[in-house]
Amino acid sequence: MRQKIVNRFLKYTTYDTQSDPKSNTTPSTHSQMVFAKLLYDELINMGLSHVELDNHGYLMATLPSNTDEKLDTIGFIAHMDTSPDYRSDNVSAQIIKDYPGGDITLNANKEIIMSVEDFPELNNYIGQDLICTNGLSLLGADDKAGIAEIISAIEYLIDNPEIKHGDIKIGFTPDEEIGRGADMFNCTKFKADYAFTLDGGEIGELQYENFNAAYAKISFVGRNVHPGTAKGKMINSINMANRFLSYLPSKEVPEHTENYEGFYHIVSFEGSVENTSIELIVRDFSKTSYEDRKQNLISLCKQIEREFEKSEVNIEMHDQYFNMSEKIKPVSHIVDLAAQTMKDIGVEPKIIPIRGGTDGSRLSFMGLPCPNIFTGGHNFHGKYEYIPIPSMLKASEFIVNIVQKLPKK
Repeated sequence: MRQKIVNRFLKYTTYDTQSDPKSNTTPSTHSQMVFAKLLYDELINMGLSHVELDNHGYLMATLPSNTDEKLDTIGFIAHMDTSPDYRSDNVSAQIIKDYPGGDITLNANKEIIMSVEDFPELNNYIGQDLICTNGLSLLGADDKAGIAEIISAIEYLIDNPEIKHGDIKIGFTPDEEIGRGADMFNCTKFKADYAFTLDGGEIGELQYENFNAAYAKISFVGRNVHPGTAKGKMINSINMANRFLSYLPSKEVPEHTENYEGFYHIVSFEGSVENTSIELIVRDFSKTSYEDRKQNLISLCKQIEREFEKSEVNIEMHDQYFNMSEKIKPVSHIVDLAAQTMKDIGVEPKIIPIRGGTDGSRLSFMGLPCPNIFTGGHNFHGKYEYIPIPSMLKASEFIVNIVQKLPKK
C-alpha cells in the first residue's frame, strides 16, 4: 500500500484546487471540478458502485457489503479544495528520505528553511520519510492526504475480499476551506449511519468538539469635511473603528489563545474618513460564552455611536457553524470505537478539540454524526506544510480496521 498511497497523493498535489471565497458558484473554482472528475474516473475504474458526481462538485460512491451480516453503514469524507490564503499552483513536492533530524532546506535558491527551532515536532519523525513542499507553495495535504488515504484503504479492501465489512460510503466535497463544504451535501443520498472526516493533523488526532463560529462585518459611518475647518464637524470613521478595536480584550485573539479558549479575530480593515469597515470572526467552544461574545460586539457598536455623536455604526453578523459535540455525545460509542481502533493499530489517540471547523461539524447538525480523525499532516496552509509517510499509512490502516469492528444493526 505504501507506494500506491504516496504516488496517489503526489499526483493529487499537482492539481491546483484553491477555493475562492469571492466566488458565488459551487464549486467556487473550476479547477476543483477538474480534480473531482479525475477522482470520479478513479472510483469508477476501481469498480465502486453508485459513483455520482453532481454539477456542484460533490462526489459520492459506495463499496458494497461483502457479508450477510447487517452492519452499520459507515462513511469517510474529505475535501478537495485547498486554502485560498496560500498559492497551490505548480506544487512540486519533495520527499526527505530517512529524515536525520535537524533543519530541512526546502529551497536552497530562496534560502527557505524549515527549522527545528520553529517546528520542534519534527523531532518526532526522525528516521521517517517526509513529504514536504519546495518552499514556493503549500503542499495540499489538507485535504488531499485524506482523499489519498481513503481511496487507498478502499482499494486495499477490494484487493482483499476476505476482510468482511458492511456498506462503506465515500464522500468528497468542494469548498470546505471557505466554509461551504456541507452546503449542498445530501445526507439522505449518502445513507450512512455515521461518518468520519479525515481532515485532522498529526497522527492520533481524534476530534469531536469544535468552535461555535460567527462572522461579523461592522461598518462605521462618519463625516468628512476639509481638515482645516474640521473642528466640531468632522467625524473620522477610522478613529471610530480604532476605538471599537481598543475595547476588544487584547489577549482574546488567536495568537494568545489555545485549547478551549475562545477569541475575536480581525480579518480585514478598510477605511477612509467617512466610511470604514471591519470584518472579524468570533470563536468559542462554550455556547454561552459564544453568545456573550456576539452580544458584546452589538453592545460595543452602540457604545461607539454614543461616543461619536451623529455617527452611525452598523453590524451584519451570522452564525457559521456550531460545536458538533452536541450531536456526537448522544452517539459517543463511535468515538470510543475510533479510539480503540487507533490503539489496536499502535496509535495513541489524542482526543483534542478542533480550533476551527470541518465539514463534519455542519454535517453532524444535518443528521450525520461525523467526528474527525488525523491525516498525519503538519503546518497546513503554507510553505512549511509536510506529512510523514508512515502517518498516512496509519490513517489508511485505521479505515481498514474500523470497518471490521462495526456493530450489527
